[in-house]
Amino acid sequence: LMCSCRRGGGLVQPGGSLRLSCEARGIDLDYYAVGWFRQAPGKEREGLSCINSRDGNTYYGGAVKGRFTLFRDNVKKTIDLRMDNLKIEDTAVYYCATDHTSHCPPAGDYDGMRYRGKGTLVTVSS
Repeated sequence: LMCSCRRGGGLVQPGGSLRLSCEARGIDLDYYAVGWFRQAPGKEREGLSCINSRDGNTYYGGAVKGRFTLFRDNVKKTIDLRMDNLKIEDTAVYYCATDHTSHCPPAGDYDGMRYRGKGTLVTVSS
């Protein structure tokens, strides 16, 4: 799995937007649930969002609900996380993950999925 940022890398001002992409080689993400989690310096991992493969249902953690949107880009074959109204506390390394399952793990346990990307740093700073 590879996680990458679009549009200008990982530095953004508070209130700004950023879009992260998750793409895979050797794994067809169309068939598996894909989740995103993050880890800020000195903090525990936090599940952010996940999308089922079959029914397309998406789930969001409380800290990002209403600001982040997870969707499948069927043209580019990626799972993208659009982040709006970014806050300084959103600064973290962001990871995407997947496993051999069509449904997202319960209770935001996305960092427990078997396959994960190396992560990409998002810095929100003025």
